[in-house]
Amino acid sequence: MSDVKKETLQRTSAMLEAKRDQTLNAFIGVDGFVDEIVHVVRKRHDAHRFDRVETIAEYGERILRAAGLSTNIEYVSVQTKLGGNGPIFSNALMEYGVHTTYAGNLGKPDIHPVFRPMAERATVYSLANPGFTDAVEFYDGKLIIGKHQTLKEVNWKNFRTALGGPEQIAHMIGRCQLFGMENWTMMPYMGEIWAGLMEEVFPLLPDPPVKPIAFFDLADPEKRSADDIRAAMGQIGQFEQKFRAILGLNEKEAYDIAKLYDILPDESLPEVERLETVVFALYQKLNIHCLVVHPIRYAVACTVDGLFRSFGPYCEKPVLTTGAGDNFNAGFCYAYALGLDPEAALVAGNATSGFYVRRAKSPQLDDLLDFLDHWQRGTLSS
Repeated sequence: MSDVKKETLQRTSAMLEAKRDQTLNAFIGVDGFVDEIVHVVRKRHDAHRFDRVETIAEYGERILRAAGLSTNIEYVSVQTKLGGNGPIFSNALMEYGVHTTYAGNLGKPDIHPVFRPMAERATVYSLANPGFTDAVEFYDGKLIIGKHQTLKEVNWKNFRTALGGPEQIAHMIGRCQLFGMENWTMMPYMGEIWAGLMEEVFPLLPDPPVKPIAFFDLADPEKRSADDIRAAMGQIGQFEQKFRAILGLNEKEAYDIAKLYDILPDESLPEVERLETVVFALYQKLNIHCLVVHPIRYAVACTVDGLFRSFGPYCEKPVLTTGAGDNFNAGFCYAYALGLDPEAALVAGNATSGFYVRRAKSPQLDDLLDFLDHWQRGTLSS
């Protein structure tokens, strides 16, 4: 696959540098998880050394061999960290200096320790205790194994009460350039929250010359029914009343949702072109401002101005993958909210994710600019 042209990387860097002093405000919700990052032991050599299972296929084969028998699988905990699409997305935005208000399940009555650093930097409203996740990581992807009992407490009634009612919610959202409601799949009452916002808060919001961004991440809707997914797509389209609605998907999600609209990939086309035709056709169905899809090696976005693409920077052996998509989303939304064009925003998203998987942390603006510089000089680590 072709890499990004040096001129595009230089242009993105120059635009980001020129916007360095621009202030952005964001209101994000609504999930919250405690993530335990784990590796699977393939072969243990002693108490401290082991070889890890490197691919999901290898892990799956090991499980299949146990069918009708049994087996022992050892997980090694690598890190316990803040998790959930909303918190990771917000943390990455805050590294870029975005003033952030967050509402979600971060702990009740007290904020859970993994969220306390976030609570010190953002204005937070916690509705319930967090969920818990084992994020089983491999070089080619991850398995997210969640415990979701507390998520049902994140509903419109509790959201409305915790944030002080529609007028206060409108005041907080109305001063933001970026609004986000993340993790629709796991939050059983997300649709209710969206409906409450549209019914009670939208009439109180201002109508600025440039609409703010509303970003949505479904978070793998495979387990939800086709009717539920279509209803969610319709609700996201209704956010266009007050926002520029952006839907972010990974490659699997894009194909799964396209299938619900009878959009099937042309298997005769090369990989990238095949996905681009699906993205373009799906965009025509959704009535939103922008559809952005981020496979592992590249990303594409579609707006009324056309289809945009950005490759790389691929990392063969990432240090951390859980949260890579959220960091892409944060980089894309940060750049787009600053006024960068879709192609440059894709570059910023890919660079943010590329930094994250190599360094296991979200970049600040200077880190991003340095990363872009190494990228255009061909000196990035693989």
